[in-house]
Amino acid sequence: MNIHLADVIPDNPLPGECWVDSHVHFDDFDRDDKCEEIIRRAEHAGVEQLVAIGGSDEANERAVRMATSHPDRVFAVVGYDRDHAGRSVDVSAVRQWMISNPQQVVGVGECGLDYHYHPETAPAQRTLFEIMLTLAAETTKPMVIHSRDADDDTIALVRDFIRAWKGDPAYPGVLHCFTGNYEFSRKLLDLGLLISFSGILTFRNAEALRDVARKLPLDRILIETDAPYLAPVPHRGKTNEPAWVPKVAETLASIRSDALQTISRQTSANARRLFALSKRNAT
Repeated sequence: MNIHLADVIPDNPLPGECWVDSHVHFDDFDRDDKCEEIIRRAEHAGVEQLVAIGGSDEANERAVRMATSHPDRVFAVVGYDRDHAGRSVDVSAVRQWMISNPQQVVGVGECGLDYHYHPETAPAQRTLFEIMLTLAAETTKPMVIHSRDADDDTIALVRDFIRAWKGDPAYPGVLHCFTGNYEFSRKLLDLGLLISFSGILTFRNAEALRDVARKLPLDRILIETDAPYLAPVPHRGKTNEPAWVPKVAETLASIRSDALQTISRQTSANARRLFALSKRNAT
């Protein structure tokens, strides 16, 4: 994939605003030698910290490399995603990333269930998800979970994980890029999970999702880009980047009638607490 960044300079953040993009895929940016530009643009927009997502051997290595190259700014999540269902996976490799980089590797994932695109691999997906959940419980690293059209199985497997979780009961993980209904969101919250909203929240046809975001307690919400995917309005259709996570926050603030600074402070605090991120010194 050849990345073409939009010729848009991010807005300067308002005083008191800072952001954490809780879910970024650096893979395509790295292949096109765009990572440093992406991080600079994010910093200009007030995005102080980014969580780089793994999901394969290559993506795990890249996420850890980004985190070790940008300490206190980029952090890594490592694991095996659902497209590895049915394959042999080396859990010891993931564990070694955690042992070797205890401050930079802050979670397990992205992993989970997707019956929308791959219903035929559902049993293998569940097996892989269980392996990743077990690893997270053993290492007390929070989960970064994907779920689409798999609500019941996600809840059942996460419930078993929570029984084994020995970390902070209020921060065992997050369901990223949430697109489900309110009933599903409440079940996740009851299990202790946080919920993260992406640029989908800004889409014209996402009123039902905005209604969910309006109802949830702000201290259980994260924001993300899922870059390079799902660019928010007004950039929809372009290559997404962390500098645009404030656009998700603006929509969240608008639908909840909250001040943007309130969204900034709370969602950043939520992400830092979940992932045990060290807070950057003010510059």
